[in-house]
Amino acid sequence: MLLISVTAEVIIAQQKITLEDVVTKGTFRVKGIPGFQYLQDGSSYLIKNNKSIDIIKIADGSKSGELISQQEFESFAGADAYLMDYQLSKAEDKLVIATVQERIYRHSTKDKIYVFDLNTKQGKLIRNGDLITNATLSPDGSKLAYTFENNLYYTDLSTGAEMQVTKDGVVNQIINGMSDWVYEEEFGFTRAFEWSPDSKCLAFLRFDESKVPEFTIFYNRDEAYPIPYTFKYPKVGQTNSTVSVHFYDLGKKIVHKLNMADDPDIYFPRIKWTVDPSILCVTKMNRHQNDLTLYLANRNDGSYTPLLHETSKQFIDINDYLYFFKDNKKFLWVSDGEGYVQAYLYDMQGKRLQKLTTADADLTDIYGVDEKNGKLYYQVVAPTQMDKQVRVVSLDGKKDNLISAATGYNSYRFSPDFSYAVSEHSDINTPTVYTVVDKKNKIVRTIEDNKAASEKIAVYAQGQFQFFSFRTSEGVRLNGWIFKPSNFDSTRKYPVFMTLYGGPGSQTVLNRWYTGFSWWYKYIAEQGYIVACVDNRGTGGRGTEFRKMTYLQLGHYETIDQIEAAKYLGRLPYADASRIGIFGWSYGGFMATSCILKGNDVFKSALAVAPVTNWKWYDSIYTERYMHTEKENPSGYKDNSPVYFADRLKGNYFLAHGLDDDNVHFQNSVEMNRALIKAGKQFEFHMYPNSNHSIYHENARIHLFTAMTNFILEKL
Repeated sequence: MLLISVTAEVIIAQQKITLEDVVTKGTFRVKGIPGFQYLQDGSSYLIKNNKSIDIIKIADGSKSGELISQQEFESFAGADAYLMDYQLSKAEDKLVIATVQERIYRHSTKDKIYVFDLNTKQGKLIRNGDLITNATLSPDGSKLAYTFENNLYYTDLSTGAEMQVTKDGVVNQIINGMSDWVYEEEFGFTRAFEWSPDSKCLAFLRFDESKVPEFTIFYNRDEAYPIPYTFKYPKVGQTNSTVSVHFYDLGKKIVHKLNMADDPDIYFPRIKWTVDPSILCVTKMNRHQNDLTLYLANRNDGSYTPLLHETSKQFIDINDYLYFFKDNKKFLWVSDGEGYVQAYLYDMQGKRLQKLTTADADLTDIYGVDEKNGKLYYQVVAPTQMDKQVRVVSLDGKKDNLISAATGYNSYRFSPDFSYAVSEHSDINTPTVYTVVDKKNKIVRTIEDNKAASEKIAVYAQGQFQFFSFRTSEGVRLNGWIFKPSNFDSTRKYPVFMTLYGGPGSQTVLNRWYTGFSWWYKYIAEQGYIVACVDNRGTGGRGTEFRKMTYLQLGHYETIDQIEAAKYLGRLPYADASRIGIFGWSYGGFMATSCILKGNDVFKSALAVAPVTNWKWYDSIYTERYMHTEKENPSGYKDNSPVYFADRLKGNYFLAHGLDDDNVHFQNSVEMNRALIKAGKQFEFHMYPNSNHSIYHENARIHLFTAMTNFILEKL
């Protein structure tokens, strides 16, 4: 057994953590740097307030002015408005401000938009206050493009003239310039249009979802009948949207289509302009997502030529690291094809010039390319699989140096000229500290050390997170963390409460300050429990083979690993192996359900929130990436979907789901209910009306966590 204590410090405290502290009061929130953005001068940055935006000098932290004052903001938005979000033009003379936001799905919102002229100090309301989406300034700041009612528009900010780019948008049929549900959820973007570098063309995706099957959820709002909401949701093996790439020439006012054949089994997960304003780079993938091609597409005639082709035995992950150099001779590409996620340099004919990162560790972020000085700044998993470092490598790949000094989680935000960076650092027991460092990586000052939060937190009774690792019976080494109560007594036997997510590429066991459910785990520990988490096979930070080995068998190896983890924890001298429980949400809920069914001799209790219970009920892009279709992989679905193993339940099972979950549909829990009832099994079920996947609506969050806590105290 390898047990590594992150810190030897013991906090002696008296005050008890309450569930209200955790769920409703926000007692343990720490500070960040909201709305942070550098100004082009490289010596200042912005911080967003509720009704203003401050300009802060990087070197000394003094406030040098306001980009927009509260008085200026209220002069056009009104005294009751709040500055929800903003976007600054490249020339820093215009400010796009969202004052009202209505959430659509996970990433998408409808916004009330103003454009504030920083020279005239005048605010202009866009589209008379209609709620629009994806408002985006052109590079020259003269126009604002956006989507409204499934069509693409732009407003000329000098004249106020509104131009409608497309006219065929229809709800649940045609979408222009905005993602459909499944692209938003699985490819992670909502704005499906891009301004050309010369501001003379809009490239956009058009989604024909007319043949995609519909799904309906119902809202209950004290009406005679529930209010239905119907949207297009392609499940496994079903028809996807037919997506096509288009160009709109602002001068000629005409649309060109990329001359590719329409195909619902083709994905376009990214479009990105090169430095040449006539050439768009289009990413194209097959439906299995294991064959990817980058194409250079000409906006003038719709022709295209291949730039790069990549295949995988399993699947290819999409990222946003593609970067075109200003000389239009090179581009940066990131791939995991050689065992770890690494960065590569290519020429514009698609020939690999240089492998830039070479360590046997996954690159996890790119912070910028300093072309002038020939450097790439990036984040990597190191020195352990739980830590993140920031490094810099020369563009010839010969010099690779460590920047971040402290062990734990490190992230940097570089100024436009790379003369400064804001460093973010934390570890699993220490809240985040934000500091300014200079080009020699010397600390200039601290922006936020969260000292006040740390002092407040310290008065509460709590233990410390510790990392551990162990080998399974199959010889697989797994990493985990464990949390004990503050009054831990090694002579006692404690019940064990395990938590997990476990999904492809995720990583929960990180040496980073935890938000989310961490304080609930601390609360549970203080009730007399050992809380633990283990990252199973299929999770991230450990190379391609480890991450992709669950391919075509989602849940199989993960469940084996969690059962092995429970057995390992049960052998600890202070653990009660007869009282082991497990909790998870979403993919974690799927895992918790699988564990109590397939590990019914190990787990006494399980709590599953919003779980997938049969992979055929989840969306096409996510599920087919890892599982192919049910027709192609029948055993993968049959052997790893919990509804088919309901008869194995022996312990205590808690199931909860939001009735209006647009992501993992309520159908999953309905069918799990059905299977358990047919099998004659007793269980506890909670349904939350009008709540989506997050279960927040109408006081639902505190109700859910109270119910889960009571279940743990009674059943574990």
